[in-house]
Amino acid sequence: MNTFLRMIAMAMRLLLLVALVCATGCRTNSPKAGVNAAPDKHGGHDDILPAIDCPLRRAGVDPKHLRPFAEVEKYIAFLDRSDRDAWQNPDVVVAALALRGHETIFDLGAGSGYFSFRLARAVPQGKVIAADTEPEMIRHIHHKATLEGLSNVKPVIIKADDPQIPSEADLAFVCDVLHHVQAPVAWLKKAVLEMKSGAKFVLIEFKEGQLPEGPPDSVKIPRAKLLELAGQAGLALESEQANLLPYQLFLVFRKGT
Repeated sequence: MNTFLRMIAMAMRLLLLVALVCATGCRTNSPKAGVNAAPDKHGGHDDILPAIDCPLRRAGVDPKHLRPFAEVEKYIAFLDRSDRDAWQNPDVVVAALALRGHETIFDLGAGSGYFSFRLARAVPQGKVIAADTEPEMIRHIHHKATLEGLSNVKPVIIKADDPQIPSEADLAFVCDVLHHVQAPVAWLKKAVLEMKSGAKFVLIEFKEGQLPEGPPDSVKIPRAKLLELAGQAGLALESEQANLLPYQLFLVFRKGT
């Protein structure tokens, strides 16, 4: 009899666990979702995070395997640090793109959304698709876009070996990303293949030499090599603003017909 009661108790605990998981799993239609929801232990909102968890599951990513957000908070703070503005000149970069306000921009390797949110404000009638391989960055961008009321920021998760640029994109924006890619030739070819004819591809990478900012020279891609890689992928150099940024190249390519 005692064994039977213990089995019932174990079954009830299992059912309770399943109920708790379901209650916090994929609640995408909660009426409380939004900026007024209570902050959760990750610094986000109880009803915002499940809305991201469901797309993660559809993308084949199990949310329970994600690292706690605290582990990437320092990296986000590093990307968004105020002193970066002095040399990254984000507002100058966005202005140099000469956007008309209705474009669809694919921010490839968006990270914390450092450029995504600035780009979104520059295209009020368009949208910015903020793409990254790191689920916690996507959570962060989604949360911040919700808090700031930027409905034209669409965070998406991509694979490391496939940029997955949608054919609707008028411009792909790639800042300080290419030197992280393991197979840049194949990666760029996939990116260009997915782009529509005439779309722009903006590439920002660190210049060679010992600089106060940026990665070591050993991982940088020389300008000549960048042009070679872009050409192999089917991109033609449209313009270059050599003096716009103190430590970085600013190259604008266009996909041919």
